Amino acid sequence: MAHTPGTAIIPGGENAGGSRRSGTDRHERPSRDRGRGAARVVLDQTSKQIVEQLQQDGRRSYAAIGKAIGLSEAAVRQRVQRLIDAGVMQIVAVTDPMMLGFHRQTMIGIKCEGDLERVADHLARMEEIDYVVITSGSFDLLVEVVCEDDDHLLEILSRVRMVPTVISTETFVYLKLRKQTYSWGTR
Repeated sequence: MAHTPGTAIIPGGENAGGSRRSGTDRHERPSRDRGRGAARVVLDQTSKQIVEQLQQDGRRSYAAIGKAIGLSEAAVRQRVQRLIDAGVMQIVAVTDPMMLGFHRQTMIGIKCEGDLERVADHLARMEEIDYVVITSGSFDLLVEVVCEDDDHLLEILSRVRMVPTVISTETFVYLKLRKQTYSWGTR
């Protein structure tokens, strides 16, 4: 069975037209680029349930997930690996940067000219930047920075401002984190 071009299909899932996945496209991999032109991933209900189980508890065992959704441990393990390979999810430890010695967190609004994606890619390669998004509105890009102190922040800001097409920056220092969740479920 054919599928819609630009649409990645998670094994056991459906393509955008609702038809079941065929066995012939088993090794198909979507783009990890989440921007314009990225492959669209369509998940079946079982994959969505796995994602939701892991959003509730990223350390939940494959056996426990399987029991909750009616799959074997091996089937859950395979599906999780496919979801990771497809760029649908990551399983990571979410830490409190303050507890790890990173005492300054900021969001930097950036105005630039020229190719926004090129600037975004350049900034994404900076180790201290953990979030890069192309936006509409007052800024062209927003980047989140986690750093040790104000001196470290100043050094990062200097590097950001040295990017040739960056026109200006505005820094928003985080004073206190009140909410941070990753449990928005699936659609």
